[in-house]
Amino acid sequence: IQHSDQATQEKYLPMMREAVKNGKARGSSLALLEDRVAIGQGKRQRYGSQIGTDEETKTYFLLPLEDPENVDKRRAEVGLGPIADYVKRWNIMWDAKQYNKDLPALERKINRQQKKK
Repeated sequence: IQHSDQATQEKYLPMMREAVKNGKARGSSLALLEDRVAIGQGKRQRYGSQIGTDEETKTYFLLPLEDPENVDKRRAEVGLGPIADYVKRWNIMWDAKQYNKDLPALERKINRQQKKK
């Protein structure tokens, strides 16, 4: 489901929520799906699992994230490690205050990139 098209992800999201509630699936798997669906709908992600690429600089960045200051709390609740450790894989340095400050410009850049496609 994680790598399916948007419609399939949205279709199975409620079932995945129920599976986690009933102990049949991991919270971390649900978190990834929640983030994928949110980003696909043009919303901000909650757990910081989705990474984008700047087409101009070819560098990676964390796709728009709601409430960056509390992301580690949300990640811990679903069994994910700290965001700083996760984004190191893409050579991203995590600073919640700076990210929050840069977020409006990041969202404008993403919108420009999407309009080009």
